[in-house]
Amino acid sequence: MTLLQRIGYYLGGFSIGLIILAFFLSGKKTSCSYGPEARVLKNINTKTIQYSDEAQSVIQNKQLDTLIVGHILRKGNVDFSKSNTTSEPCKTYHLQGTANKQNIEVIVENCETIATVKHIAVLE
Repeated sequence: MTLLQRIGYYLGGFSIGLIILAFFLSGKKTSCSYGPEARVLKNINTKTIQYSDEAQSVIQNKQLDTLIVGHILRKGNVDFSKSNTTSEPCKTYHLQGTANKQNIEVIVENCETIATVKHIAVLE
């Protein structure tokens, strides 16, 4: 068997495997959130999101939309150096992101069943 035949068999089997995987995984809610930042964001978004009184007043005063805050909660960057990941029972995370040309910082208290947005800051 020549090298060219081996490469052909390999590519044929590989493509059949990709087609089978695409068939079985299509339509399923599969994700590959293996990094620490992706796991934290996924964990926060699987819970009920609540807003503290302070966060609600910032949303009203700065004329922010909860969709913008939700975007930061889904796509933001977690600043682990400012976060308190060892506190019990709820961990506190600092999220930063950009939405509508505004830099926004969100502090989230992540408990077992509820994630509470404690503070929102619009940075200049």
